[in-house]
Amino acid sequence: MSRKKVKLAHSTHGRVRLKVAHAKGDEQLLRAVADTFKAMPGVESVGINAVTGSVVLVYDPDRHDDFHGHFSLHPDVERQPRRPPKTELDEVSEAIENEAEFLAEHSKAVRAVVDWTKTLDLEMRRASGNNVDLKLVFVGGVIAATVLEIGATAATPVWMTLAPCSA
Repeated sequence: MSRKKVKLAHSTHGRVRLKVAHAKGDEQLLRAVADTFKAMPGVESVGINAVTGSVVLVYDPDRHDDFHGHFSLHPDVERQPRRPPKTELDEVSEAIENEAEFLAEHSKAVRAVVDWTKTLDLEMRRASGNNVDLKLVFVGGVIAATVLEIGATAATPVWMTLAPCSA
C-alpha cells in the first residue's frame, strides 16, 4: 500500500473509526488500508465505508493495551499531539458548554446566543494565534469586576485570594 495517512476519527473501547485522506468513493484504497490493519493483535473485524472514506476496526476489548500499542506504532496512522490531562476548569467549562447546548436545543434565542458565543470564541482564537480564548477573557473580567467591586482596601488583597496556591 502506498503511504496514505490515516486519521483517528473516533475511538471507544473495542472500536476505532479511521478517516483515510482522499478515500471517499475509492473502495480499492479503503480495502488496501483495511488489509494493513487486519493482522494487528486483537482485531476481530474490519469494515469500510466508501461513502465516508472511513475504516472501522473492531477489536477484542480484553486486548485493549496490546491493540493500541501496535495501533499507535502503525506507520500510516497520523500522529496527533497528546492533550494534557483535564483540569478542574476544563471540567467546569465542559459542563457549562453541555448545559448551553441542552438549553439551545429547546430555545431559538439560546441557540442564537450559543452560536454567537462560539463564533466569537473562534474569532478570538484565530486573531490571537490560539493564545486567547473566551474562557480567559471571562475569567479576566470576573477578576477585574471583583477588584473594582471590593477594591484594593480589602483585608486580604484580591489578587492573593484569586491567585492559585503553590503549596
